[in-house]
Amino acid sequence: MPEKILKGKNCLITGATGSLGVYIAKELAKKGCNLFLTSRTSEKLKDLKKQIESEFDNVKVFYGVCNLKNDNEIYEVINKAKKTFGTIDILINSAGIVQFDSLPDSTIDDFDSMFDINVRATFIFCRELVQGMIKKNWGRIVNIGSTAAYNGFADTSLYCASKHAVLGFTRALFKELINYNIRPICISFGTLLSEMGKEVTRKVDLQPDTFIDPKEVAEYIVFAISFDGQMVSNEVLLNRIHEWD
Repeated sequence: MPEKILKGKNCLITGATGSLGVYIAKELAKKGCNLFLTSRTSEKLKDLKKQIESEFDNVKVFYGVCNLKNDNEIYEVINKAKKTFGTIDILINSAGIVQFDSLPDSTIDDFDSMFDINVRATFIFCRELVQGMIKKNWGRIVNIGSTAAYNGFADTSLYCASKHAVLGFTRALFKELINYNIRPICISFGTLLSEMGKEVTRKVDLQPDTFIDPKEVAEYIVFAISFDGQMVSNEVLLNRIHEWD
């Protein structure tokens, strides 16, 4: 099975305590990956570490608290991950924020926050960790996109712009890194049944029972990075079935 190639690989996940991040972490642990988890909340990270270690044997789990709006904290957690594992084989950029405001109501601070977390942090993690992947001639990078990367939606101009940036960045990385057997992939999807999804329902007339299960997305992500032959996924768009009614 292609999944066997993930066993023993070292993985860093940003936004690890979010709904999607938790499921990704558990799916990777199921495949035998060692994990370095990061988010803003120490207690949630500690609890997730305990959960994973109790469910999966022979998997090493470490964590570091990091505010992705702070470059110093990003570099600190990257250095901690490198000291822990030496090389990160799989990078999952799962952290992200969304904001609903009309263009006149959007501020420069809003712009900076959106791009700091959704784009700038993704860039830094990729730049700093890809060097080890190049040396090993193996790596996987998953950047979490959105259907907003392909479509514009009213009152989400900053979010749409940031996800367009993530998509374009990942497309360029694919062309740059594929010859090193490093496979960057942008996974874009519709609204998840998550904390961010709850925020969507407060602003947009969508029914939560039409939202995508984050566990299914996590399973898909881990499946997509599990192949090491000639077939490659470099860009995937996952829609809600409701969008095709």
